[in-house]
Amino acid sequence: MGRQRKRVVTGEAPPPPRKDDKPSAFHRKEKKKKVDIGKVFINISIGLCIFSLIWFFYALYMRSSLAKRVVTLHPAAPVLDANSSSAKVSPELLRNENPESQVGMMWMRQFTDFDINLRHTCEQGDRLQSYGWLMHDGTNFGVQEIRDNDFTLTTEFVKRMGGGHGGDWTWRITAKQHSSSPHAPVLSLMFYAAADTQGSLEAHVEEKTRLASITGSSEELGNFKITFRKPVTGEQSSAKYASYNYLKTLTPGLEKLTDIVKHSLNRRFVYSPSSGEKRHYIGVDVYRPPHHPNQQKPHDPRKESDFVVHQVTVQTPFQVEVLFESGSFSNRPNQLVGPILTQELDRRKAEFNAKFENTFRLESKGFNQANIKFAQAALSNMLGGMGYFYGQSVVQSVYNEYPLLYPEGALYTAVPSRSFFPRGFLWDEGFHQLLLSKWDPQVTQEAIAHWIDLMNIEGWIPREQILGDEARSKVPGEFIVQRNENANPPTLFLALQGLIGQLSANSDEKTFTFLQRLFPKLKTWFDWYNTTQTGPKPNSYRWRGRDKDTNLFLNPKTLTSGLDDYPRASHPSVDERHVDLHCWMAMSSGIMASVARLLGEPYEEYELTHNILSDNNLLDELHWSEQLRSYSDYGNHTQAVSLQQEKVYVPPGQPRHQFPVARLVRYVRKAPKLQFVNALGYVSLFPFLLHILQPDSSKLEQIFQDMRDPNKLWTPYGLRSLSKSDPLYMMRNTEHDAPYWRGAIWINVNYLAVRALHHYSTTEGPYQEKAAALYKELRTNIVNNVFKQYVETGYIWEQYNDSTGRGQGSHPFTGWSALTVLIMGEHY
Repeated sequence: MGRQRKRVVTGEAPPPPRKDDKPSAFHRKEKKKKVDIGKVFINISIGLCIFSLIWFFYALYMRSSLAKRVVTLHPAAPVLDANSSSAKVSPELLRNENPESQVGMMWMRQFTDFDINLRHTCEQGDRLQSYGWLMHDGTNFGVQEIRDNDFTLTTEFVKRMGGGHGGDWTWRITAKQHSSSPHAPVLSLMFYAAADTQGSLEAHVEEKTRLASITGSSEELGNFKITFRKPVTGEQSSAKYASYNYLKTLTPGLEKLTDIVKHSLNRRFVYSPSSGEKRHYIGVDVYRPPHHPNQQKPHDPRKESDFVVHQVTVQTPFQVEVLFESGSFSNRPNQLVGPILTQELDRRKAEFNAKFENTFRLESKGFNQANIKFAQAALSNMLGGMGYFYGQSVVQSVYNEYPLLYPEGALYTAVPSRSFFPRGFLWDEGFHQLLLSKWDPQVTQEAIAHWIDLMNIEGWIPREQILGDEARSKVPGEFIVQRNENANPPTLFLALQGLIGQLSANSDEKTFTFLQRLFPKLKTWFDWYNTTQTGPKPNSYRWRGRDKDTNLFLNPKTLTSGLDDYPRASHPSVDERHVDLHCWMAMSSGIMASVARLLGEPYEEYELTHNILSDNNLLDELHWSEQLRSYSDYGNHTQAVSLQQEKVYVPPGQPRHQFPVARLVRYVRKAPKLQFVNALGYVSLFPFLLHILQPDSSKLEQIFQDMRDPNKLWTPYGLRSLSKSDPLYMMRNTEHDAPYWRGAIWINVNYLAVRALHHYSTTEGPYQEKAAALYKELRTNIVNNVFKQYVETGYIWEQYNDSTGRGQGSHPFTGWSALTVLIMGEHY
């Protein structure tokens, strides 16, 4: 043993054992040790493989699960009952919850030297002198005036309750030539009906080409009849020389209706009363779809047609009526036409005038009749522009490689502009409902419920609602996909604040029940903001979704904030803190506490959040810039930026036209650093706009000075969006993007400013008198200018020029610009 041990110690090899020798204890121990280590390595390898596989499949499952969350609706019960606004459940509402059916009108001027000028949907390119609702009560009647080049169309409708499918309605169209027109225009009105996939339409023709009526049925409306009465002159006698045509065909979708009519037009003959001869005119004939080699005409074997058009061509002046009668209206007293219709219209107009004055008190506040008619038109356009949309959004999260279709959903909402933005926008809608809730709180509750019911399981609501093919046909491709990390200002809380006030005053049981059903999703919505939009420091917030291709923008946009190109930090980063979002969260948490307290739910956490975010010392610490003497964003920023023509290298001797055309790109002359952005404008005012500042805050005095300074924010027409002394004032953001929120006057923020001035003028504090003086002056400026531009141009506008006061942008814009009515009526 000693020899053997020695050899081991000295490194000598032991002698080989004889076959009859038994291994020593040492050998047995060594051998056993080697076997155990091998098993350990094998076991570890197997374990790692199993763990990796488990982790891989778990990660795959988690990613798949997270990818589905963006299209998984919130599990709480819907705020609205199924089909709650359908004709069967709520027959008093003037709308049809069927997304695939439609009744409407097109028109065109005959005997012109121009191309076919078919009018249908509201288009800015039509360049009408003006159009819009003069009166609309939201449910039972409306009066609209359309001023074309040399004639005016007045459309009036009245609805009468009866039966189980919404009752009857009649539509009267009156055409008159303008006094300046040398000849009486000849017009073609084209009334149409389009059925849904389950519905049917049957055309009833008389006198060979005159479509006298359409009968049909649908799941939503039941059986119905649409009657086209003959046009009459001012003496109520049948108009002479009227010509008729009709079209019936199949349609692939509502967005194709205009194209179908255009492609069916053909030359016809009509007797001319002035010359006594036959003249050519354009009429609907047979639909001939444009040829596409790889596309066949859609055909539905179940029906002969689902789109029927009645065309009447007649010289002005004339009047024509279209009557819709519900088959379930069994005890109809008389037809809603002629003198009966006139009486009903007169009664509805009187009721509308009385309710308008009772609601807004403009006459008692000293406004004249012209002012009042303007305010009525502003409200009516918002009511008449409300739409019922149905379809699927296109959405995407970071866990989705490609965009997905959101679950099908309905949305009843006001729209910013019928011509340019005919869809729902989340941050606009809160402003819309501030006005509509004063007129009809039930409309506001229903609109808010529709928006909240579109929430997914995360608490996210797509900020721009582009539902279905018809809506998508009006939107540029880059704006269609909605991303679930992107927010929008939670302005629906502003509307809820008003409903809470009404409930506290009237103890309305319906409103209480509405808030109860809303609350589970409202909590999730608030929590989503409070977790996904947090900033780098405690109690700070940051908008997600800023433009990432910073090389192309003078200042990368922040569309999610609602203020688009308003100057933020020049170089987007996770270090940003946004003062407007901080204030939105302070306001929202306070309203959450009020709703919870009202419902008997736990409210302490919301109240604590509100108290923290409203603390003026915290606000100053995060956002007060001593250099600017104003509240400001914070981030990675430099002001030394400019747009310059990109330098394109052209090798010597090579022709220039073979190389890319130089574009404008951003050049940074001085590296950015973490600092306050120091842009004075709407964002700087948010602690004041949302009443976050205490009435005795010395910051109010500085804000009032900046607001009243003509070299900064003050104009004779309202507050401009960006200080006149700011380096980016009225600067283009790209070679193609004109300034948007860089100086123009926006009525929604001016409404908040007037409201805040009224608040501080009626709250005890050292700046109460200053607020009162500014309130009176700013309110007068806004009302006078919006009214003046309406009279001069025929429209309410998206924004107003800060130098001239002229309306600019899209029109008619009777979204938040209609808040002028609340400013007139002093409803805050």
